[in-house]
Amino acid sequence: MEVRSGAMRSHTANWQRPVRDRAPTVGTDMAVFTTGEAVALDLPIARIPTRAVAFVLDVLLQVMLGWGLTVGVMALLALFGADLAWWDTAFTVTFVAVLAGYPIVWETLLRGRTPGKAALGLRVVRGDGGPIDFRHALTRGLAAVIIDFWAFGVFGAIGVLTSLCSARARRVGDVLAGTVVVYDRTRIPWPKLAIMPPWMQEWARQLDLSGLTEDLALPTRHYLTRYFELTPETQQRLGQALVTAVCARIRAVPPPGSPPLHILGAVISERQRRTLGVPAQPNLMPLEHVSW
Repeated sequence: MEVRSGAMRSHTANWQRPVRDRAPTVGTDMAVFTTGEAVALDLPIARIPTRAVAFVLDVLLQVMLGWGLTVGVMALLALFGADLAWWDTAFTVTFVAVLAGYPIVWETLLRGRTPGKAALGLRVVRGDGGPIDFRHALTRGLAAVIIDFWAFGVFGAIGVLTSLCSARARRVGDVLAGTVVVYDRTRIPWPKLAIMPPWMQEWARQLDLSGLTEDLALPTRHYLTRYFELTPETQQRLGQALVTAVCARIRAVPPPGSPPLHILGAVISERQRRTLGVPAQPNLMPLEHVSW
């Protein structure tokens, strides 16, 4: 079950491995991210000064890459005696590949990082703190070319203004892709996980949780997180409704006589264990902190 901050053992997904301690740099502050399985992460948001330096480094690398590709393309076109149409096409493709392809490819391969971001310890993450994929990188890359920086971005003015107006320093590309840039060289706090009621382990391990999608898992986690803030009547009424919905979705019969808190805590704990690889350790905190 979910309990209050400081009461639970916690873990991170593999990509969120903590690294050496390092003081946050200028231009960062903390923000809370609600992840898909762990309840909350406090991650340092990268602000304009740090992102600007990373951007300049990437631009310098893009210029070098563009120069190298241009020389190579010119040599090939001259070798084969290409006409003017081929020259125009080749330069257009080279320009787009350098301007948009560079960030898209790097952020996809490095899961949210370009060489410039890596040098400054920055990473692009989803709005829930998870790693991005090609779709996010593509959206950010195209938005950077068209809106934030180049085509209609007035050489970055749009990106800077939108970042200044955003609580999480998100430019237009981040808003469209649902991403945030964070500084990930500080020690990342472990997200808090649910604790399995010891006597429900065997029941939970036999469940087929493939039917428990995020639209139902999220309100269940919210119920567990806010359990101690609810009135007894609300605890029972809302908990019973969630148990009915969850058990219907996973096609399971709840253990007779078990209260909603135990059942929902067992289901969410088992889901987190399977998703994040959390070892089964039911007694992770003194039982006096848990209202079994």
